[in-house]
Amino acid sequence: MPTPIALTRHHGLEALELVAPDGARAVLLLHGAHLTSWIPAGGEEQLYLSPRSAFATGQAIRGGVPLIFPQFSARGPLMRHGFARTKPWQLLQAEQGADDALAVLQLTDDAATRMVWPHAFSAELSVRVSGQSLDIELAVENTGDSPFDFTAALHTYLRTGALDATSLRGLAGLHYWDQVKNGEQLQRSDLVLPGSPGCEDLDRIYYQVKSPLQLIDESGPQRRALDLLQQGFEDTVVWNPGAAKCAQLPDMPAEDYQRFLCVEAAAIERPVPLQPGEVWSGMQSLRLG
Repeated sequence: MPTPIALTRHHGLEALELVAPDGARAVLLLHGAHLTSWIPAGGEEQLYLSPRSAFATGQAIRGGVPLIFPQFSARGPLMRHGFARTKPWQLLQAEQGADDALAVLQLTDDAATRMVWPHAFSAELSVRVSGQSLDIELAVENTGDSPFDFTAALHTYLRTGALDATSLRGLAGLHYWDQVKNGEQLQRSDLVLPGSPGCEDLDRIYYQVKSPLQLIDESGPQRRALDLLQQGFEDTVVWNPGAAKCAQLPDMPAEDYQRFLCVEAAAIERPVPLQPGEVWSGMQSLRLG
């Protein structure tokens, strides 16, 4: 029988500490359904979390996996990246199974969300951890009587030992929107090399990503390879602010741009349409090689 997981607190906020029987673990906050930590069985922390991030009601957290819904960035009338990442979510399920640990959180519309986004919805975020793998799934249901569309992303901050010793493989041949240069480009090489000349400030939306990606970190004594797969999400965002922009972020140390690369499963180019009663789901799966 599965064993229920009780609520605890991290950084002063209600949280779930998911621990699989093999020792794999993750920490999920009810604030924003925000994943702040993932440690594979026998491994080390795989996510970056800023030591200067505010952990306060109504404020976004810098690092981990912020959930972006129902609007990506400033591409619409809502607050940047929408409201889901700063709202309190409800606990539906949290348990340790025979070989994994699972939590499911839910957010539904209320008077405050309808003031800025007049739609009835139910969103569920599921997190499953086991062995060397982490699965994060977002499901959205239109619970109202009129259609709507939305954009969304899992804004995953992947830890790196050094940005210039990190590469991302699997994007060759894809078109992307370069938000720094404000234009569409073609990815000609198989590797994205953050920190290299021309890539110090990365902010790209890759379209129609169908193949698995791989983050390679060669900064330590052992090469680290992290496989990333996505389903339902058609796009991938690759982001790092670089030195100049990072120095302007109040919730991150100036040098910490070297310590992460965001690789985000996303639905941006083509907003997801939902008719009344319809459900959409998207997943990002991470596997440490």
